[in-house]
Amino acid sequence: MVPDVRSALLMFREAGPMHKIQQIFDFAYHDFCLHFQPSDIQAKAAHAIMDCKSGKLGCNVDTCEECGYMQTHNNSCRNRSCPSCQAVLKELWIDARKAEVIDAPYFHLVFTVPAELNPLIYANQKLLYGLLHDCSARTILSLASDRKYLGGTPGIIQVLHSGGQELNLHPHIHAIVSGAGLSKAGQLVSCSPHFFIPESVLGSKFRGMFLDSLHQLYTAGKLLLPDSCSRLNNSYEWQEFKDSLYRKTWVPHAKETFNGFGNAIDYLGRYVHRIAISNSRILSVTETETTFTARDYKTGERKTVTLTNTEFLRRFLMHVLPSGFHKIRYYGFLNNRGKRKNLKIIFKIQGKQMFRSLYSGMKTEELLLALWDINIRICPCCGREGLRHSGRTYAMRN
Repeated sequence: MVPDVRSALLMFREAGPMHKIQQIFDFAYHDFCLHFQPSDIQAKAAHAIMDCKSGKLGCNVDTCEECGYMQTHNNSCRNRSCPSCQAVLKELWIDARKAEVIDAPYFHLVFTVPAELNPLIYANQKLLYGLLHDCSARTILSLASDRKYLGGTPGIIQVLHSGGQELNLHPHIHAIVSGAGLSKAGQLVSCSPHFFIPESVLGSKFRGMFLDSLHQLYTAGKLLLPDSCSRLNNSYEWQEFKDSLYRKTWVPHAKETFNGFGNAIDYLGRYVHRIAISNSRILSVTETETTFTARDYKTGERKTVTLTNTEFLRRFLMHVLPSGFHKIRYYGFLNNRGKRKNLKIIFKIQGKQMFRSLYSGMKTEELLLALWDINIRICPCCGREGLRHSGRTYAMRN
């Protein structure tokens, strides 16, 4: 039985006062709309965050069968941009992915593009975020197939992030890559404990694939050119722009090496359901401004950043992904069509499966008890296991 994630999200809620990001929206969203025009998907995310656990989305009621105590839970919005609705989903994702870990080294790569592309990417988010995913994966798979590097098809999990620590636009791909894969003959080939493709080779291949695909989109008339890029309507300007990007050095960064015992998935899990900024990074919120912490990429040290609430919302909403866009994607032997068959072959060759899912088939109450030692059956009034969830949503009355 699949856990009732909706109920889990409802019951696993942050205690205490209104969440900080929700406060910022309440203070400044009206003013933000006077100065900017949010897209439909941005407006939907904004209203979901403001309504989350406020009672506007209805409520559920628990009743204790022992003492008659009643407890009301305001419903969550479950929007993927909401900072309060990701905890259960993240843990379930990590649990499912760990069951797919093979006995091999794992590597964390980060693919970025020059900042000059940011206006073009933002104006064509669904198209070019997808291209980032596609070119990152094709780069790894193409080079890994070469016997000089691996001679097989590794497993790849990729996550798109659109922003940096200061909520600036900074599109990049996080990829976890296995250091072993299947050859065309169906044999398992492995690399050394060190990453098997030089970063400079990765960068050159990635640059060529991305810019070639971008040029094809341009010549096919599929790119929307914003005002800041209007000069690129001229084919000579476009060629010069493209040539300038070719002259730049694109170097994907190999961040970490893992030993294959699941910590690679734990590590990536921190990125999977992360939104633009979490409540934990926000130090203070007033009616006019917000202060939060950010890591300085040049020094590696933490610093504080203060923005007006309107500017904070402008930056935050830049990172609401297009409707239907899959920020997490799987490639190589983990591609959705062949994953089950490929893993069965690999586990048979290795003679073992490293991990099994811990939470698959758990009911809601079992899941929350296993994850956070939360027993939702304990009545806060009498202390006995008599609390029962109604399973129904009730509209809140004004």
